Amino acid sequence: MLAALTHPIPDSLHTAIDGALVLVLLLNLAMLATSRLATCIRLFSFQCLVISVLPIAAATASDAIGIHGFFLMGGTVVLKVFLIPFILLRVIRTGDIQREVQPYLGFTGSVVVGAMMIGGAFALSSRLVLPGQAMSTLLIPVAISTLLIGLLILVSRYKAITQVVGYLVLENGIYLFGLSLLHAMPLLVELGILLDVFVGVFVMAIVVYHIRQEFDHMDTQNLAPMKEPA
Repeated sequence: MLAALTHPIPDSLHTAIDGALVLVLLLNLAMLATSRLATCIRLFSFQCLVISVLPIAAATASDAIGIHGFFLMGGTVVLKVFLIPFILLRVIRTGDIQREVQPYLGFTGSVVVGAMMIGGAFALSSRLVLPGQAMSTLLIPVAISTLLIGLLILVSRYKAITQVVGYLVLENGIYLFGLSLLHAMPLLVELGILLDVFVGVFVMAIVVYHIRQEFDHMDTQNLAPMKEPA
């Protein structure tokens, strides 16, 4: 169930939340449009910074500010704003690969498909019957859009690093869905999700590093010849 708000959201807070969610959408499109790996990682880091303030905003809107929201914000900032981007940028520096070249789906086409996904997410969310009042009418469509765009990045790029970013953006969409259940999900479960994300990215970084060491590239398409013949 969505967390019901105990009183109407002040207009200033409502505007700030909506602005943050719109910025999340714009950052999704920016990640689809850029070819530079470092820029893509920094855009993801900034998106996580924007998302990290939403638990506090949700708690404020429901008149239930507590340690729960601050733990979520702190965990997101430490892991997804600083630590994970640091690991990924370090992998790029050691690999000496700066750009995504000739992805499965071009950058312009990716932005067009991403915009269509956003439109579809808004259409889908308008059909959902949700109990209670969310902190913003944009929360669910932005969560669906972020999840879909993360999946698009994951399947449409060659570089393993960009695919890791796609996985992380997809997780951001799941995280936004979790904000609608902020008061229903135990804190330990949510922190466990953050830990799973960190461990997953840590393992991916190790795999990408070894791919680079063994094959002198990070293009996953070049691993296809390694498959056993049918």
